[in-house]
Amino acid sequence: MALRETMPMGPSGVMTQASPDFCLSLAIAAINLQPIQFERDYIMRLLFAAPLLALAAACASTPVETAPVIAETPPTAVEPSPFELAMGTVDDLVAAGNEQAAILRLEQLIGMQTASDDEKAEALYRMAELKMGDGNQVWGAIDALDEFIETYPNHAKAEAASQLRDYARGEATSLNGSLEMNAHSPMEEFKKRFRLGEHQTAADIMFENALTPENEYILDMYQIGYLCDSAELTGPSYDLVEPDGTARTVRFCDFGK
Repeated sequence: MALRETMPMGPSGVMTQASPDFCLSLAIAAINLQPIQFERDYIMRLLFAAPLLALAAACASTPVETAPVIAETPPTAVEPSPFELAMGTVDDLVAAGNEQAAILRLEQLIGMQTASDDEKAEALYRMAELKMGDGNQVWGAIDALDEFIETYPNHAKAEAASQLRDYARGEATSLNGSLEMNAHSPMEEFKKRFRLGEHQTAADIMFENALTPENEYILDMYQIGYLCDSAELTGPSYDLVEPDGTARTVRFCDFGK
C-alpha cells in the first residue's frame, strides 16, 4: 500500500487536509491490517501498522477551517439638516390644511442667510406651487416664479418654473380681464379678487356687502390673519370649521380692538 497515493494532494504536491472518511479508513486499515507478505511475523504487522495509526491521529487532530464570521455594521443614522427639518414642517402644515402658514414658513427659509442657493431655490419653487394652489395668490406665484427663473436660470426645475409661470399668467390675465370688462355680483368679485391674492380688497368687499363665503375662504382669511377668534371682538361673526374638525366663531380682527 502506498500512503502518498491515497492521501489527498494539493496542486504543488503537498498533502492537504484529509476528509473524515479518509481518516476513518486509515484507522480501520491499521487495526485490521493483514500484510500479504508478512503474515507470519506479528512484529512486522505492528511496525507496518504504526505509521497508519500516527497518520490517522494526525488526521483527527487537523483543525477544520470554517468561514470567518463578519459582523454587520449597523447603518449610521444621518441627522436631518435644519433646512430639511423646516421643509418637513412645511409639509406637515400643508397636510394639515394650513397652506398660508406653510407659505410664511417658506418665506422665512428663503430669507435665511445660512441657507444655500439650492435650498433657497427649492423653497422658492415650493412657495410658488403653494401660491398657485390652495394658497390663492396668483399674483404672488408669478412674482416668485419670476425671481426663480431670473436667479436660478440653470436649475433643474427652471423649465417647470417657466411652464408654471405661463399658466399663472394666463389665469391672472383671464381673471383680471373679467373683472375689468364684466359686471359681477359682490360674491363673484370677492372670489376672483381673493384668488388673485388681492386679499385686503376681497375682505373689504366681504364686509361692505355682508357676504358669507364658503368655509374654505373663511379658513384662509383666518389663517392669513383677517379673521380672529376672540370674545373681545365685535362686528359680524362667521362660523368656521378647521380641517381637524375644530369649530370656531370668528370676526374681523380689526373690530373691537
